[in-house]
Amino acid sequence: MDDCFDDPAARIEDQASLRSHIGPVSPVVQHKVLNRLDQFCRDFIALSPFLVLATSDGKGGADASPRGDMPGFVRVLDDRTLLIPDRRGNNRADSFGNVISSSGVGIVFMVPGISETLRVNGMARVTRDAELLAPSTVQQRPPLTGFIVAVDEAYFHCGKALIRSKLWDPACQVPRQSFPTLGRIVAEQTKLVEADAADRNLEEAYRDRLY
Repeated sequence: MDDCFDDPAARIEDQASLRSHIGPVSPVVQHKVLNRLDQFCRDFIALSPFLVLATSDGKGGADASPRGDMPGFVRVLDDRTLLIPDRRGNNRADSFGNVISSSGVGIVFMVPGISETLRVNGMARVTRDAELLAPSTVQQRPPLTGFIVAVDEAYFHCGKALIRSKLWDPACQVPRQSFPTLGRIVAEQTKLVEADAADRNLEEAYRDRLY
């Protein structure tokens, strides 16, 4: 990590200094963390069409991956277990590789229109159990792979971040034409494909290869 930006004397490098700087945790915040999925958690997951999955390779490398589908695409198998089906992507399989190396995961569930989020932390494994994955079939395409997550912690996070960002406010949406298409970005960054061809391929993927 580049160390030329901040004053070394201003860095926080131990837990005691962090707690002294941030301040104490309220009893309510401490006790809201559950070791299971209660009905509120289950209902929120059933409403959620989108999550961010954080994983680590166990060597200090981290990755955060967006996952989305129709509300309730993540299945609650019991009050300590989730199934996250995998959909067609770019075959990088970063999250899968990380979980195989280091099973700890963090998940943030979001529901459009609700400012609060649900955070779930636990241990994951990769499954290709066709019978288990079959109920997650969409458009006659069952997922080939998925994550089974054993829940260690589950708790609701206040909405300050989403309120500050105005994430769900339609008036704050950025006009699509104000930013380059992904095809043009990839073409410029890789020099391996023409921008128009990349855009056509992306449009086809969005139309025909979501599942």
